[in-house]
Amino acid sequence: MPVDEQPPEGGARESGTTVSVNPDDRGNANLIYILYLLSLVVGITGLVGVIMAYLAKDKAPDWLKSHYVNQIHIFWKGLAYVVVGTLLTFVLIGILVLLWALIWYIIQVVKGMQALSRGETVKPAGWGL
Repeated sequence: MPVDEQPPEGGARESGTTVSVNPDDRGNANLIYILYLLSLVVGITGLVGVIMAYLAKDKAPDWLKSHYVNQIHIFWKGLAYVVVGTLLTFVLIGILVLLWALIWYIIQVVKGMQALSRGETVKPAGWGL
């Protein structure tokens, strides 16, 4: 980036993509989706993401608010799947529930990211695909 060019308000420009913490900007919602994917490896980033979604949802325009609500649903439903799956591992069906939870989680996050990139609203994640 040239020295005289400033990043957009509330964000930094990296290789054509804006990363932002401004709740009115789709970069913030995208960052939360990325944090959700990173939580599969790091864990705590999902918690950071849901907190960011709760803080941003009231200040965002309606189309973007749908993404924040979706992200909150993804977090809590995913956590419920993991808790149930972990409890059921004692009867061996829990491994299948955890595998389902992983697949469901990744699909919901990717679907949300795709809708966000198109500028579309999204319905809160259901329990199925």
